[in-house]
Amino acid sequence: MAKLGNTDLDVRGINLGGNVFGWTADEEQSFAVLDAYTAAGGNFIDTADLYSQGGSETIIGDWLTKRGRRDDVVIATKTGMWEQRKGLSAANIAAAAEDSLRRLRTDHIDLYYAHIDDPDTPVEETMRAFDALVRAGKVRYVAASNYSAERLSEALSISDREGLAKYVALQPHYNLVERDYEQDLAPAVEREGLTILPYFSLAKGFLAGKYRSKDDLGDSPRAARASSYLDERGERVLAALDEVAAARGVSVAAVSLAWLFAQPTVTAPIASARSVEQLNDLLPAADLALTTEEVDALTAASVS
Repeated sequence: MAKLGNTDLDVRGINLGGNVFGWTADEEQSFAVLDAYTAAGGNFIDTADLYSQGGSETIIGDWLTKRGRRDDVVIATKTGMWEQRKGLSAANIAAAAEDSLRRLRTDHIDLYYAHIDDPDTPVEETMRAFDALVRAGKVRYVAASNYSAERLSEALSISDREGLAKYVALQPHYNLVERDYEQDLAPAVEREGLTILPYFSLAKGFLAGKYRSKDDLGDSPRAARASSYLDERGERVLAALDEVAAARGVSVAAVSLAWLFAQPTVTAPIASARSVEQLNDLLPAADLALTTEEVDALTAASVS
């Protein structure tokens, strides 16, 4: 159990990604993953209106209702990136939130993200729109994803100045082979006291050890994107992961996620699974405390 930043949200385990629900996992497969995840003690589910064009939220909402689990889980969703609800204007945020609430079949969203920064909308307008949702009880906390350090700091400053609901978390692209976050965003996050929930935590499957050569790529929807990591550095990282995984008796994916759990300000990396078998490879990560030597070895292997 961990407190999500400076909130009263208690979360357990990995942050289960819902991006595959309605895409590579149909409703039956999605329900099986959600059942297994919560049975193992997990309680933090991440989705977005963009995922499967609302289909992910719909599947999660149906599962919450049929299983009677709404009070047991923390639900995070996002808006601003989907073409049908693009941008962070006040009108769009209000409409998108209502759409998400309807699909999720709930009266509140625990953590509501700006999915991507909107340079065409004044930041104050965006923060006032989020604040209105919090004051109405439709959203408990707000967060940001895909923001620059400068824009994140601006949003936080405006919230402080105007007394508005403030971003409590950031969802950045961060993993062993994508470490740009550490340059500008990490100092801003630490300075502002935020927590982070990294996405693409397994680098589209590469850090699960799924793709070790061009022959492994097949026709998976993510394979082409994962292929960019098949280079000398990627091989070093996989070798280091293999060594730790073998010593600990866990999957390469679990070690990859455990490295993220060990990083400053990380509360719960986001990882998705389209089957219970894939999920079972991920679950040990939350209880896998890497040694300083193991963390250092993985970090050194991932240096460009």
